[in-house]
Amino acid sequence: MPFFILNIWHRASRHQILILTILVFVIMVVSAALFAITQHVSLFTGIYWAVTTVTTVGYGDVTPHNAVGRIIAMGTMLTAIPLAGVAFGGWTASLISIHLRKVWGLAMNKMRRHLVILGYSPILIHILPDLAARHTQLVLIAPGDINSLPPDFPHINGDPTHPHVLAQAHLRDAKQIVVLGETDGSVLMSALEAHRLAPDTPIFSITHSRRAAQTLKDLGLMHSVASQDLLGHTLATSLETPHAADFFVALLTSTRALLREIPAPDDVLHHPLVDFVPPGSASVLAVIRKNQVILPIDNPVIEPLDTLLLLTAQDQAT
Repeated sequence: MPFFILNIWHRASRHQILILTILVFVIMVVSAALFAITQHVSLFTGIYWAVTTVTTVGYGDVTPHNAVGRIIAMGTMLTAIPLAGVAFGGWTASLISIHLRKVWGLAMNKMRRHLVILGYSPILIHILPDLAARHTQLVLIAPGDINSLPPDFPHINGDPTHPHVLAQAHLRDAKQIVVLGETDGSVLMSALEAHRLAPDTPIFSITHSRRAAQTLKDLGLMHSVASQDLLGHTLATSLETPHAADFFVALLTSTRALLREIPAPDDVLHHPLVDFVPPGSASVLAVIRKNQVILPIDNPVIEPLDTLLLLTAQDQAT
């Protein structure tokens, strides 16, 4: 409970709601005192009149009886009532916002090791089920209301390039960040801002063009892929090898197949890849060197800092 109150207090102070609330109470106290003096009633009666006036209840049992009292009443109504409406409306919005963030796991108990999705693209609707199957905690940051999302999907309505919006998703504590968008420009800006705020969190960007993906790689965001490359190469290869696309889908959707990246063992350094015998029934699919993929058909010599991409069975993973 104390942490809950502190959250409200902090949010209210930041949006100046607290200042408005204090100002309303000051106006009420001053108006009550002036009313009591000019209408020759007790201070308690003056406070009672101020409260019923500011809250627009207006029972009518206590009213001003001279011109001075009516001027005080008009001043109170023209100042305190509008300010009270704004202040209490702000408190209500803050309570609702904190409650929603608590439900989504974005407040009090910070999300950790979660997947953050920045931006919206029609492709998201198709990849969302697969992402949800592999990640128990997800959150999307995108502007506007997205009707195609599941009703209970955590969605922060905001600009994915704005640092204050991104801070709500705790990027530094995220396991991975996926960046997509309707334009390459939005993907570039979101990815760069996310990398600035969370430089140690892996960022995977999906661009439309190959040039945009290469631009991100040149800027240090190596995990970038162009959707036109994925679709174009898959289609072109499938025309020549009809079952190539089926193979890729089976590889990525199999419940038993597991893709793993492991550091190259010390005992195979400076040896050709063909000399490496993977554990169990695993197969080497590629060598990763400085974020470049080298296929086994090139039979590269394994160097320090190389990473091996293995295909193994789920029950053999260690």
